[in-house]
Amino acid sequence: MSDITVTAAESSPVRNVLSIAGSDPSGGAGIQADLKTFAARGTYGMAAITALTAQNTQGVRAVQHVPADFVAQQISTLFADIRVDAVKIGMIANGDIAEAIAHALAAHRGIPVVLDPVMIAKGGASLLDEQAVSVLIQRLLPKATLITPNLPEAAALLGESEAEDRATMQAQAQKLLGLGAQAVLLKGGHLPGEDSPDVLASSAGLVWFEGRRINTTNTHGTGCSLSSAVAAELAKGLRLPDAVANARTWLRGAVANADRLTVGSGHGPVHHFHALWG
Repeated sequence: MSDITVTAAESSPVRNVLSIAGSDPSGGAGIQADLKTFAARGTYGMAAITALTAQNTQGVRAVQHVPADFVAQQISTLFADIRVDAVKIGMIANGDIAEAIAHALAAHRGIPVVLDPVMIAKGGASLLDEQAVSVLIQRLLPKATLITPNLPEAAALLGESEAEDRATMQAQAQKLLGLGAQAVLLKGGHLPGEDSPDVLASSAGLVWFEGRRINTTNTHGTGCSLSSAVAAELAKGLRLPDAVANARTWLRGAVANADRLTVGSGHGPVHHFHALWG
């Protein structure tokens, strides 16, 4: 029998990442996008579902919330058996579910948590009620390693007008940091113009990530996918801002190659496996 040499990279365990979010049956956002992203970034994905939606690329038709105690049971059952290296939180739907998530994660400190405050669907439907916003700010933000709001979500969390320039983006990112998260990635995709910059705010200061806007309508699930990619990179041991830089580079490739897919007639999904499929 021949000797087999195992390198350090080959012997290191594949990292496990848990998504706590809602389901998107069209496959472009939510749990489905998160699991695709985890796989594309070389990690093992798991999911605790908070809500079922009836949606396609044209919009959300209906939402059915999962009972809060069952959401908590999903999370606790996974932690009882499986090592969790990072957590991504997406759609939480209502205050009871937000409370259940906060309670379920309270016993598992030290694990990176990426919180994507999913509040409004791309088609305009509200995905988070007022009670849930309050619980999110008071109970979940302080547990977050990173929060990843877009400009409308940042404005809603702060009770301010939506940022329309970089100076306001910077100011709002710093205000969000004051709410308790360790870091804030404020996404500038809604800014007017051809640029689509993001800004990372933390105790170490500000880091700007530049990027030109990609001309495509296939952008469904970009927020879900970016936050999941960052969670995967953190699970693998990268630190901010390297985890953000890697995640953004991958997502830009997924958006740039989105037109290779033919899914629906509205806002189509990004191509999560653009680097793997010929």
